[in-house]
Amino acid sequence: MEKTIAKHLLSMGAVFLRPDEPFTWASGIKSPIYCDNRLTLSDITVRTAIENGLAEVIKTHYPECERLMGTSTAGIPHAAITSHILGLPMGYVRSSAKDHGRNNQIEGKLNAGDKVVVIEDLISTGGSVLEVVNILREHGAEVLGIASIFTYGMKKGLDRMAEANVKNVSLSNFDVLAEVAAEEGYIKAEDIERLIAFRNNPSDESWIGGK
Repeated sequence: MEKTIAKHLLSMGAVFLRPDEPFTWASGIKSPIYCDNRLTLSDITVRTAIENGLAEVIKTHYPECERLMGTSTAGIPHAAITSHILGLPMGYVRSSAKDHGRNNQIEGKLNAGDKVVVIEDLISTGGSVLEVVNILREHGAEVLGIASIFTYGMKKGLDRMAEANVKNVSLSNFDVLAEVAAEEGYIKAEDIERLIAFRNNPSDESWIGGK
């Protein structure tokens, strides 16, 4: 599954790899990769593979799951489709509470003690998805873990997950994607080492220019 999803993400341009012309993140960090997994919703073949994959992850790794909760906004459609496949209720968590009405931050019914899996599209440093986990826990949910489409596997994200005692299972990851990208001709084989160097230490730009 990891290779299949990686091929889908690359073929439809949901993931760009550009080690020789790096992207600049909002933080100022130079990156050889750019992800826009929202594009996966536009291709029925890719979307079906992803939603069936997420459903399989939940059945295999979180069999006690009673409810899916999407992250706002990218995780919402994937949570909706996957919950339909599994026959489970779903909701989502806003990035901030509404400033009107009931001031909800959680949309959809959530009962104290519900066993919940969070659906996320992309995990880098883990900050945003862990905010969702914390909000759900504060409202009494038992968060079994996270099911995500893609993860960078950055040390900061892994450390944060471990500290928060949260499990994540991704359909694909940075290492597999780099391997597939070289096999499919998106990058040169020698670029893999540069990509992994970036992943291991994003603040060190020595990988740029093949150094």
